[in-house]
Amino acid sequence: MRRERIRATPSWRRSTDRYDCVFVVTDPAEHGMRSLHVARVKLLFSIKHAGVVYPCALVEWFERVSDEPDGRTNMWVVEPDLNMDGSRNMSVIHLDSIFRLAHLIPEYGEESVPVGLKPSDSLDAFLTYFVNKFADHHAHTIAY
Repeated sequence: MRRERIRATPSWRRSTDRYDCVFVVTDPAEHGMRSLHVARVKLLFSIKHAGVVYPCALVEWFERVSDEPDGRTNMWVVEPDLNMDGSRNMSVIHLDSIFRLAHLIPEYGEESVPVGLKPSDSLDAFLTYFVNKFADHHAHTIAY
């Protein structure tokens, strides 16, 4: 694979918003998911300083729930990284730290999914998410 398109737009195809999730390399010394964090891209932009353009992304972080994959599914589980006031932990990162797209599956639990829940709201509606290792071959070999 040579290229992927990361979307961060408040209106996707004249419909709801679309903010893609990505794997961000945070510890190159580790392997697999231990070297990565999952983040949702909220804004793509660039900064020019001293004649150099820095491509950046504003991201919302997810943190691993455990140091090991889930015992039932063998998939990593993440949850939104929240500040003390309950807001999402956000930061600006360089685009070079983004490794590739990630796909999250909500951990639905025992309750029914609310009627009328839009796909664009799914990353805000649940407490935890599985990092989908079955999204494609690359996701499986990279994170697991």
